[in-house]
Amino acid sequence: MELRVLRYFLAVAREESISAAAATLHITQPTLSRQLMDLEKELGCRLLIRGKRSHKISLTEEGMLLRRRAEEIVELADQTEAEFAAREGILGGNIYLGGGETNAMRLLARTALTLEQKVPSLRFHLFSGNADDVCERLDRGLLDFGLLIGKVNLDKYEFISLPYHDVWGLLLRKDHPLSQKETICPSDLQGLPLWGSRQAANRNTIAAWAGDDLPLIQYIGTYNLIHNVSLMVAEGLGVAFCLDGLADTGPNSPLCFRPLDPPFWAPVVLVWKKHRLLSAPAQLFLNQIQQDATISSLAQSPK
Repeated sequence: MELRVLRYFLAVAREESISAAAATLHITQPTLSRQLMDLEKELGCRLLIRGKRSHKISLTEEGMLLRRRAEEIVELADQTEAEFAAREGILGGNIYLGGGETNAMRLLARTALTLEQKVPSLRFHLFSGNADDVCERLDRGLLDFGLLIGKVNLDKYEFISLPYHDVWGLLLRKDHPLSQKETICPSDLQGLPLWGSRQAANRNTIAAWAGDDLPLIQYIGTYNLIHNVSLMVAEGLGVAFCLDGLADTGPNSPLCFRPLDPPFWAPVVLVWKKHRLLSAPAQLFLNQIQQDATISSLAQSPK
């Protein structure tokens, strides 16, 4: 498979039309159609479903699989070209960051701002997902750095611990009876329909906190990122086990957050793949965030 043909295929998948894709690619429609048929022949399967009465194109199951893989291949190729360009002394470049929802992202934002002021041509690409999603993209070379929350296996990664810890607690409506409490203990969850973070569930976070009271907890479901589940809670569908500071709990919000008792914290680390040569922009970012993290740690130390 040629990279050029994969770009052609992605354009058709995006435009859902061979004629529209041909226009964006600045090639003729017959040329594009021939390239796509050659690709199907090479892979030995049908990738596209051509509408009989319309010109709309849809993907077969094999086509959807190729789309996912092609996006990764093209992204990695573009990233590699940018890294070599940076090593040739071309100013600027790309930095690829991934992470879960955490207030520690503010430190990355401050570091990015500092670098952007020094090198305006830098570009930052953010990917949001849980630890498994971020680690998968790190392992495939699609991210330079990942921001991971809680206890994670760091055997494959270099890392620095950031001067942040996230606080676990309960997101609930302000008119919920538990909103009158300052903290939430395991027995408070008895009989409550609970939304659990998928990452916390995978890493047995709630079990580590609840201990013998774990059988009291009844899950209504799991979630990946906080925004959508906060809407569920706001509508009265259960309460959510989550990290502080991520959902809107301001004066105009129907929601509030209550920390756990005993307190339960999640450390935050910035990781990158072992034995991987960082691009010049990524190395610049690492140097800056190590400096910023040290300054932040000193600022938070007791006087």
